[in-house]
Amino acid sequence: MDFDPADADLSLASLFAGWALADELQRRLAADGFEDARFADGVVFQHLVAGPVTISTLAERLGVTQQATSKSVADLQARGYLSREPDPADARARRVVLTDRGQGVIAAARKHRAALDAELRDALGDDQVELARQLLVETIGLLGASPALRARAVRPPR
Repeated sequence: MDFDPADADLSLASLFAGWALADELQRRLAADGFEDARFADGVVFQHLVAGPVTISTLAERLGVTQQATSKSVADLQARGYLSREPDPADARARRVVLTDRGQGVIAAARKHRAALDAELRDALGDDQVELARQLLVETIGLLGASPALRARAVRPPR
């Protein structure tokens, strides 16, 4: 049985639009040489844009165990997005750091999100895109998700 997107309620329409935008972003990142980048990598990256952190700090921010965090970091390190360096404050600890490739994928994602926004504004009009953006931002606030966004503590739904 076919599903018509025009029949979607706000929750589904916003979810599906987000997925479509994320898929397009991933396609563009792959074309830039980041074919191994995953949408979920951003959950880790958001905690490193301000600078290096220890595994324990990263685990706390992610709300997962140090073991799970170490596994994610090892995967991102193997793909060249992160490295570990000695912590100058504690010789026993190591900090997780974005590599040049990690910084590059973040910069490319920002560039492509801005391009997608501009393309939507060209196709649908500034007013319509801005109204949609404002509606979604206000929804985030009404549902109490703004503090997590401000703190860069965004997680996928459970």
